[in-house]
Amino acid sequence: MRKQKGFSLIELLIVVAIILIIAAIAIPSLLRSRMAANDSAAASTLRTLNTAEISYLTAYPGTGYAQSLTALGPAGKDCTLVASVTAASACLIDDKIGCATAKGPCPKGGHNYYIDGTAAVPAQDYVLTASAIALGTSATKNYCGLPDGVIRVQTTLAQTAGVDVTTCSTTYTATTS
Repeated sequence: MRKQKGFSLIELLIVVAIILIIAAIAIPSLLRSRMAANDSAAASTLRTLNTAEISYLTAYPGTGYAQSLTALGPAGKDCTLVASVTAASACLIDDKIGCATAKGPCPKGGHNYYIDGTAAVPAQDYVLTASAIALGTSATKNYCGLPDGVIRVQTTLAQTAGVDVTTCSTTYTATTS
């Protein structure tokens, strides 16, 4: 009788079991890392939006701060054409955050982004919000930002939509990173 080369069924099952054990250990860490990356990206995006608001105020002082994400974005216009850049489509942010829904939600990277402020012209303030799409699944924190440039994080986690200036300044605490 000839000796056959190859792996036995028991050896293959042991290898598969080892791979499954390693995957069971690694996948939760991977998901936590993804949520931490989404949280970090949200804080960074709010910093970008704060910078865009300052640029908008400088470019359109008669209008004040932008009161919609659409106004900060391209609003469907071709940003390479100078005539397309107006107070209604400032081309300061991409069309993912400057989405067609003026006040939000504009989803990106595990968070929905919102903007709110005053209706007066020129607009004297605004509040930006990054709200986790699914707390504990897509992200672990909610953020907000005001014209002072400080990014604040929600200390008591709850599913939120856009918040107002008072809620952002009293319920959220300043981030350290």
